[in-house]
Amino acid sequence: MLSRLTRPRAVAVCALPVVALLATAAFAPLPFAVAQPGMTANVLGDNNGDPVITITGATTRETRGELRMTTIEATGPDTHVSLGDVLDGWFRSDQAVMPRDSVYPSGDSTKEIEEHNAAEMKKSQDAAAEAALNYLDEDSGKIKVSLKLSDVGGPSAGLLFSLGVVDKLDGDGKGGDLTGGRTIAGTGTIDADGTVGAVGGVALKTQAARRDGATVFLVPRAECSDAESELPKGLRLIPVTSLKGAVGALVALETGRGTVPNC
Repeated sequence: MLSRLTRPRAVAVCALPVVALLATAAFAPLPFAVAQPGMTANVLGDNNGDPVITITGATTRETRGELRMTTIEATGPDTHVSLGDVLDGWFRSDQAVMPRDSVYPSGDSTKEIEEHNAAEMKKSQDAAAEAALNYLDEDSGKIKVSLKLSDVGGPSAGLLFSLGVVDKLDGDGKGGDLTGGRTIAGTGTIDADGTVGAVGGVALKTQAARRDGATVFLVPRAECSDAESELPKGLRLIPVTSLKGAVGALVALETGRGTVPNC
């Protein structure tokens, strides 16, 4: 024989599985990473006591201003990210919740991820040096470029590395600085032919850039809308698709001649 439950009891009984599910979700690890603005580094200067860019086989010039590559910091691959962490990050402008697989290759150990990021950084540095020398029509057999930036992995500093090499060798092409004495920041991968590629976390990188004194931010054109979503006051976006375009935009910004692209 079945007994009839009163309405309050029925609601309570039905609610128990929901409460249990929410409690489990609140404490269970979720497949996300929480990211925030990371460090920036001036590729025209030193990092941990060593020059970021070293060039041999050609005369280099003294530079003013800064070219700052930008990063994001994410929770580690083994970090327990809970529902509370996700909800907190979702509503904060200085954090972003990202699928773990978009930050760390699925299934890789911490060591494998570090090795992967180091390899990607090395490939990015090689492509950046080649792109810069190709742009300047210089012989890579005679000029050697060494790029060194510790504690940073991945390919997203490629554009800034290339611009740093161009500034140290040629400046704006007429004796001036490519930066115009400004603090310029940015992000973007680069191929040997000078093509600039998209990266992740640009909204957080703009915050890191402004925090460290940048007034101009070079962003891959495809990511303009992401960069504009949390754009700090006082930071101007310049979209780019190539090294040549990035150099041209900075020269136009410095001289007041020519067009400076906008998002």
